[in-house]
Amino acid sequence: MDKSTQTELEAAAFRQLLAHFQTHTNVQNIELMNLADFCRNCLAKWYMAAADEQGVAMDYDAAREYVYGMPYSEWKDKFQLKATPEQLAIFESKQSAKK
Repeated sequence: MDKSTQTELEAAAFRQLLAHFQTHTNVQNIELMNLADFCRNCLAKWYMAAADEQGVAMDYDAAREYVYGMPYSEWKDKFQLKATPEQLAIFESKQSAKK
């Protein structure tokens, strides 16, 4: 496979991942972090870093809006639930294990 085709396929898969997350708003970021060690905010940071590597100016808010499909504050108000004590305990234990 040539590099251009590979890049196109990777971009299509990434767009599908974003569409999946934008459709499945019931999946909370804390759950993603606890299960997969990344979340929508991580994707936004990676997207922003890729833009920076290409010399494209982008701030974190713009990157999150791309990933969430709306401003983060709007997504948070509509869909983000308060993390349960159990979710927070798992998150904290995983963070402690990284240190």
